[in-house]
Amino acid sequence: MAILATWLIPDQQLHQAAECLRVLAHPARLRMVELVLRQPTPVGELAKACGLTVPATSGHLRLLEHCGLLLATRVGRQRFYSPARPCLAAIIDCIRGHFN
Repeated sequence: MAILATWLIPDQQLHQAAECLRVLAHPARLRMVELVLRQPTPVGELAKACGLTVPATSGHLRLLEHCGLLLATRVGRQRFYSPARPCLAAIIDCIRGHFN
């Protein structure tokens, strides 16, 4: 069993990953990630594309940002969101491939 332990994800990282996947596992958040993968997008555009209010969208984005999945950049009075990690594209591609 000691051999297996060398390539297993450490428990702390496993718990962090599970929390981030829980946050990502929401249709609106998945859509937001899909949209920001194309280009940095302001909150208002994400809200409109997802059919949500700006406050609701901001709440979803805060969760994604807190998990380290998205980055926010302020340009004037707007916050533009973009992927924090290139691996997000692979996650979305995996979802597309699995459910197509």
